Amino acid sequence: MTTFKEIRGQLIRSVSSDPANPQVGEIWYNNTIGVLKGRNFTAAVWASGGNMNEGRRAMGSATSGTQTAALVFGGTPPPPGSVNSEEYNGSTWAEGNNLNTGRTGLAGAGTQTAGLAFGGYNGTSALGNTEEYDGTNWTTSPGSLSTARDTLGGAGIQTAGLAFGGADPGGDTNSTEEYNGTAWTAGGNLGTARRGLSGAGTQTAGLAFGGATYPPITAYNITEEYNGSAWTAGGNLGTAKYNLAGCGTQTAAIGFGGYLLPGNTAATELYDGSAWTTSPASLATARRQLSGAGTQTSALAMGGFAAGDSTSTEEFTNEFESTVTLTTS
Repeated sequence: MTTFKEIRGQLIRSVSSDPANPQVGEIWYNNTIGVLKGRNFTAAVWASGGNMNEGRRAMGSATSGTQTAALVFGGTPPPPGSVNSEEYNGSTWAEGNNLNTGRTGLAGAGTQTAGLAFGGYNGTSALGNTEEYDGTNWTTSPGSLSTARDTLGGAGIQTAGLAFGGADPGGDTNSTEEYNGTAWTAGGNLGTARRGLSGAGTQTAGLAFGGATYPPITAYNITEEYNGSAWTAGGNLGTAKYNLAGCGTQTAAIGFGGYLLPGNTAATELYDGSAWTTSPASLATARRQLSGAGTQTSALAMGGFAAGDSTSTEEFTNEFESTVTLTTS
């Protein structure tokens, strides 16, 4: 019989406690508890989740929600935009109560029980409408965006939301606005006006990435970081794209999907606060105008446009190392 020493050229160590910083592939015997252990590596992966009840694109989501408690709302179809909300529990989507104003191209922030919807398009004009969700019902806020717009980016929570970019009646905008739970006030402008961008983070540590200007269509790989008053340049995306989704924080964000001229992408990129890297895990379905929620290590992608309006949900788990038990005595 071949022994571990013959395979690896060394014996398995017998130790009284697990090593502080084990390397992937390392194996040891913990003689205090009589257990054979090892250090394992698990690759990043997108896995199928439960389908939404309504196929749609360009919807809003509670970006600070989680993989087991997510919220989506609005989008296309039906014209002039859906009023439907759906809640995800980690395996299935259930119908929530409707938005007061049906719209597409809106942005969102917050959580499943404290969501925020703002902006969008009603088939005739861009909107500034803001609505708050309490886990059951949507209530129209007295505060509307100063700049009505659609295809904008959003981040933050219900009482500290951030809206940036998008398209207003005059074209692509660099306007940023901050929400305090009642009203929107002007923040510092983006360095580059654009629509179809994505966002992550908080009102005082926000992130904006990707996007495009029209016409002609110019896609951007730009990333900008917000400190609560001003935007500064961050590291560029690996690929210029727009109508992508994202979530996470300013120093640990994830961006996925979107549109690359001339087609949809399934690529996933991860941001560490200074640079983006491409994850080896790609969405199973390449799509644009999708929504996202969660964190860099545990994200959720839902809906969007592939061959048609999608109901697909995918769950991301980032690569990680872990100590595993191999045998017990």
